[in-house]
Amino acid sequence: MDRADPATSGLEVYEVGGAVRDDLLGLEVGERDWVVVGSTPEDLAARGFRPVGQDFPVFLHPDTGEEYALARTERKTAPGYRGFTFHAGSDVGLEDDLQRRDLTINAIARAADGRIIDPYGGRKDLESRRLRHVSPAFREDPVRLLRLARFATRFSEFSIAEETLELCRAMVASGETDHLVAERVWQELSRALMHERPSRFLQVLRSAGALERILPEVDQLYGVPQPATHHPEIDTGIHTEMVIDQAARLNAPLSARFAALVHDLGKALTPDHRLPSHPGHEKAGLKPVDRLCQRLKVPRACHDMGRLVCQWHLHAHRALELKPTTVVKLLEALDVFRRPDRLEPFLIACEADARGRTGLEDRDYPQSDFIRQAFAAARDVDARSFVDRGLEGPAIAEAIRTARVGAVRSVATTDAGQADRKP
Repeated sequence: MDRADPATSGLEVYEVGGAVRDDLLGLEVGERDWVVVGSTPEDLAARGFRPVGQDFPVFLHPDTGEEYALARTERKTAPGYRGFTFHAGSDVGLEDDLQRRDLTINAIARAADGRIIDPYGGRKDLESRRLRHVSPAFREDPVRLLRLARFATRFSEFSIAEETLELCRAMVASGETDHLVAERVWQELSRALMHERPSRFLQVLRSAGALERILPEVDQLYGVPQPATHHPEIDTGIHTEMVIDQAARLNAPLSARFAALVHDLGKALTPDHRLPSHPGHEKAGLKPVDRLCQRLKVPRACHDMGRLVCQWHLHAHRALELKPTTVVKLLEALDVFRRPDRLEPFLIACEADARGRTGLEDRDYPQSDFIRQAFAAARDVDARSFVDRGLEGPAIAEAIRTARVGAVRSVATTDAGQADRKP
């Protein structure tokens, strides 16, 4: 905070939240948030701050646009994360405001002179690499469970205090998590998937008993066996954890990471007498993918990629053995001739699937390069040449496909490393 800033001159202002935490950890800081103690909405408005909070008074600085919130307390009045009333009077102190926060590492403040205010032991928990709740009120807001799971993915070396997990289990048992709204679940899930170790999101929710409530389609994968010859980890739930971690390792975009999460949902539907094999799990998985996406209001790009990887990942794995006609059908199914941006997320998700197996985490995946080359060759087919030859309607489409198959065949036969591919 700038001491010469006329907008904040005379106010009791503290920096709070993630910026203070990340500074203490030596991490790059993004947005900075501030809390104002002993003031009123009218005072901030008179200084040019713009109100943005509907439920409680949050304001944007007139010049920097940073968020300034009045110190506040909260009281639980109804189920769910919206079931709170807030009090933001000038009598609310800094410690009162920090006490309502979720984790101790997020309940640290810094004064204008650089002094650290840490009434709940956040610095000690940072040093101990531990995630711990601030107060028993943690269990009143189900979003805090999602945030805990998400912080566990970002700070993957941090452990979770057992007493905090016990509060999470009590929250689930009371039915509090049943009141989570789709937007908040997706917000935390999507952010968790983009961290270094997204598997911890599933692990934390599962250890609290919340995964079956929030992501039942994923929870049902645990305990489902796979053939040990192809999946040394055997358990499909563990495999899914490994796949999303591999997607993170490959710096996959969100759509590919989400697809990695849902690619095997069909395996939970395999009849017991067919286990540990899963014939037809690709198409069987489409309905649970759709159900999960519709419930959580997943963005279209992620939903589409989830369906594509679910249905076609085995084709990608067998790409070096497929006939050129089948390779072209795969490219058409992906719609990459119209949507070339789909190819890389699809290939990354498939590579993550191949590597998401015990002992195979560093294996090569030459299928990706072959499919890229096949697409490049097929894409170069020029439709105009067939129009110039007088072809019309379906005849043009058939000629294009035939030419694309020929182009893919050329890639196959000129690739010395793939000489054994089917003609």
